[in-house]
Amino acid sequence: MDLILIRLLFVIVVSVTCYVIAPFGLSRELDAGVGALIGGGIILFEWKLRGVSLKRLIGAAIGSILGICGAYLFALVIRGSVPAGNTQSFLQIMVMLLMAYVGLIVGASKGDLLNLAALGGIFGGEKQSRKSYKILDTSVIIDGRIADIAETGFLDGVIVAPQFVLRELQLVADSADSLKRNRGRRGLDVLQHLQKMPSLQIQIVEDDFPSIREVDLKLIELAKLYEGKIITNDFNLNKVAQLQGVEVLNINELANSLKPIVLPGEIMKVFILKEGKEYNQGVAYLDDGTMVVVDNARKMIGKTIDVSVTSVLQTTAGKMIFGKWDERAFARTSIPVATPVNAAPVPAAVPATLAETKPSPQ
Repeated sequence: MDLILIRLLFVIVVSVTCYVIAPFGLSRELDAGVGALIGGGIILFEWKLRGVSLKRLIGAAIGSILGICGAYLFALVIRGSVPAGNTQSFLQIMVMLLMAYVGLIVGASKGDLLNLAALGGIFGGEKQSRKSYKILDTSVIIDGRIADIAETGFLDGVIVAPQFVLRELQLVADSADSLKRNRGRRGLDVLQHLQKMPSLQIQIVEDDFPSIREVDLKLIELAKLYEGKIITNDFNLNKVAQLQGVEVLNINELANSLKPIVLPGEIMKVFILKEGKEYNQGVAYLDDGTMVVVDNARKMIGKTIDVSVTSVLQTTAGKMIFGKWDERAFARTSIPVATPVNAAPVPAAVPATLAETKPSPQ
């Protein structure tokens, strides 16, 4: 509220100043209105600058200063080659505006390459804030699990959705293939769901790299520019990014790390779904998709059995569990004990009272 009052006071001061001085040669009321518009434009410019990082501000300032210095040198050339007059003044002003504008834009775009943390002091915290950027890959948006992770609150910082990723997602959604079209639309729905989460900050950036055609390489360059991390489930992008020193958050690796831990010798109940590749093997799957290969279980397809875990294999694609089914133990617990048909009934025991009351022979 205090900031709003300060801004309003600033607009009023500019408007009153223009009313008193009348710098535009209009009526005092029109001069005051023009002053109010100028004050509003300055407030809007200040509001836009609040979202710009310190690196870009420093880069824009350095670029503007270099541009003005270059414009001064050009003005000396114009002054010596163009006769004095309106044309000379116009060229000098245009060169100054052009060089200042180009320096401002180029300096702001390259400002993110500055390493302010190396200067220490008040600039030491700038690098830490840039590390909070997490850049979404197309595959992880289509996958959809990123929305479930975000709802749990494990994602912090700014979630970045690059414009070139959105274009690729739109191309997939407009594909003639119905499967690709459904996947693309699902990705757009997931991104819209992320934008509606109040605890999540989504930022769509326009940064692009026209000289690079592959989206994966653009993501790596963008991660270097923002000093952020890439969220993906693409195995190849994971490896290439790690080779170039970019941190990656792989959704598949997260899912594998959250799978239940089993140790050799444990007994687990599984449903044999199909036969395995080797002789007399059966294959089952846990609720999280982990494959369980069971020896001696081929004839138990379609049944739920207890298996003993023999080993666990961790691969890049996930985790595999190997077990063994004990047929003899199953037979002992499942076959009931039957009574022979021709066996004579076992006589009941004679009560002791009847034996004692039986008369003795004479």
